[in-house]
Amino acid sequence: MSAARYRQPGVVLTDRRFTVPTDHEAPDGEQIELYAREVVAAGREHENLPWLLYLQGGPGFGAHRFSGKQAWLGRALQDHRVLLLDQRGTGASSPVNRQTLPLRGDAERQAAYLGLFRADSIVRDCELIRREVTGGAPWTVLGQSFGGFCATHYLSTAPEGLAAALITGGLPALDGHADDVYRAAFPRIERKVRAHYARYPMDVERAREIGAFVLEREPVLPGGYRLTLEAFQSLGIWLGGGDGSDRLHYLLEDAFVRTPGGRELSDAFQEQLVAALSYASNPLYAVLHEVIYAQGGRATDWSAERVRGGFPQFDGEKTLVNGGPLLFTGESVHPWQFDADPALRPLKEAAELVAARTGWAPLYDPTRLAANEVPVAAAVYFDDMYVDREMSLRTAERIRGARCWVTNEFEHDGVRAGGPRVLDRLLGMVRGEV
Repeated sequence: MSAARYRQPGVVLTDRRFTVPTDHEAPDGEQIELYAREVVAAGREHENLPWLLYLQGGPGFGAHRFSGKQAWLGRALQDHRVLLLDQRGTGASSPVNRQTLPLRGDAERQAAYLGLFRADSIVRDCELIRREVTGGAPWTVLGQSFGGFCATHYLSTAPEGLAAALITGGLPALDGHADDVYRAAFPRIERKVRAHYARYPMDVERAREIGAFVLEREPVLPGGYRLTLEAFQSLGIWLGGGDGSDRLHYLLEDAFVRTPGGRELSDAFQEQLVAALSYASNPLYAVLHEVIYAQGGRATDWSAERVRGGFPQFDGEKTLVNGGPLLFTGESVHPWQFDADPALRPLKEAAELVAARTGWAPLYDPTRLAANEVPVAAAVYFDDMYVDREMSLRTAERIRGARCWVTNEFEHDGVRAGGPRVLDRLLGMVRGEV
């Protein structure tokens, strides 16, 4: 392990790197590198503080890059030394993308490799580095969204490593298939879209105008992204965040510009679309998003694409013909994205094999969760677009001693947008103070 130490206002940071087995079933085989950033309050570098491990949402995203004591971090540093882990394959942890994956060989080998990047492998990584970081002492884990799925797996397989589990917008269904997740998701997405249009009624016509232009032209955006109507609709993923409706409105209001050749999508609008739609910085999200739900003998088989067919109100072409408001989509991955996005095209064949794979190992142990002794507190967001409230509450009932705080004050990103309040509440819950 090597370490580099530096400072930001109010904090001392240390870069830490670890090696772990690529496949934990073959511990003496190939190794990959993990990167994590240790953060401690300035002036407390030499104190023996308990550790808090942060697991980012995703899958496929590196840990958030904070500046100083932003968001929840300042509250955590009052009591803890924090480890911000780039989960395997993300950020600076042996990244997996179109540039690196060909090193594995053909599509079948790539798909087999990608199967090693789910929550089960991430938790085994955590247990290896915990022994090195804490000297064997248990730590508190804060899991946001998919990070909460990882925390639930942690409780199922290695609870001895946990002093407490704090979960924000991330209690998974313990035994549902991805189809169940998306059948529950599309009605929530529709409600979010209609709430957006109620807030910004002028966006109904704007979205239709842009959608009609895209359907007719299918423009190619800077960098080669093929903008289809379905791709434009997928901007609804923003509506799951606290400021997402506002962001979408501001994007739509300046879409067109007049040119000598007629009306076109403005350069500024196109650049924003590329930033919003491309998975260049987090391709694992696209490849692994559905298999974070996969357990047992069934393949995910492009679940969201299949389930969407049962919700004809999301058919953009028919909507434009019939005159209704265009419904955006979000928090789902579809096979057409592997044709539209240059960052995903080289991964298409491997992604197809991942989607067809059966026999995924179970991620959760209901028996062990029913006997849980680790303090668990979860923020369940009442209007969460990404994670179903009722599924989350059913899971909480099956984790012995888990306490839930159900709130509609925040969207899915509440732990970030709420500053210190969400984390403060959860810490108080596991300590029995609230």
